[in-house]
Amino acid sequence: MTKPITKEINNGVATLTLNRPEVFNSFNREMALLLQDELDACADDALVRAIVITGSGRAFCAGQDIGEITDPELNPGFKKILDDHYNPIVKRLRSIEKPIICGVNGVAAGAGANIALACDVVIASDKASFIQAFSKIGLIPDSAGTFFLPRLIGFGKASALMMLGDKISAEKAEQMGMIYSVVSSETLMDEVLATALKMASMPTKALGLTKRLLNESMTNNLEEQLVLESKLQIESASTGDYAEGVDAFVNKRKPVFKGK
Repeated sequence: MTKPITKEINNGVATLTLNRPEVFNSFNREMALLLQDELDACADDALVRAIVITGSGRAFCAGQDIGEITDPELNPGFKKILDDHYNPIVKRLRSIEKPIICGVNGVAAGAGANIALACDVVIASDKASFIQAFSKIGLIPDSAGTFFLPRLIGFGKASALMMLGDKISAEKAEQMGMIYSVVSSETLMDEVLATALKMASMPTKALGLTKRLLNESMTNNLEEQLVLESKLQIESASTGDYAEGVDAFVNKRKPVFKGK
């Protein structure tokens, strides 16, 4: 039986692929819970220093599998879907102190779009698109969309996209500041993996602490953020990677970071 998530690990990069192409990689309970398990495994694996999330087939992720929620026997209900499926995924994406790169290969709709936007770096194919599809069926945006999207593109644009449900091309998403970059569909995974390999060879602890700082900056005031920067700078300065970086700089050589 085909697994709804596939995983490959190469050179410190774990690639998690949403693998329900027949339904545009929309989430059902099995896929949502398995993604959480795979993210946990990546978090615990010291050999994994960067994580890639992408989709199989023509779509990245079309959000929730409507077939599941319209089936009276399968429907877990919205509370369980949010509390057990999407919210834990988003929390993992933000709390795992390793870089997470999202390769958006096609349409990212609803929860699929918002899960992509919760990642650290989003690289999209020129054939990709983003849509806050919730209003189309009388729902409100979830999966932290109302948290991240206004911070990425501004309150006014986020409000319009969520209420109107307009489909945004990858190029426009990049121009808005919603995503990091757009590349050709033919080279998407080469670009994504090259970025992941680069990040996997960087000082993983420092990247993780940077991610923690960015998370805290969402709610901290300036004084609180300065205090936290001081604390975490001292922590990063105690790592082996800091010692290696300084030694490499002094001796004019390329550093070899080990993520410790």
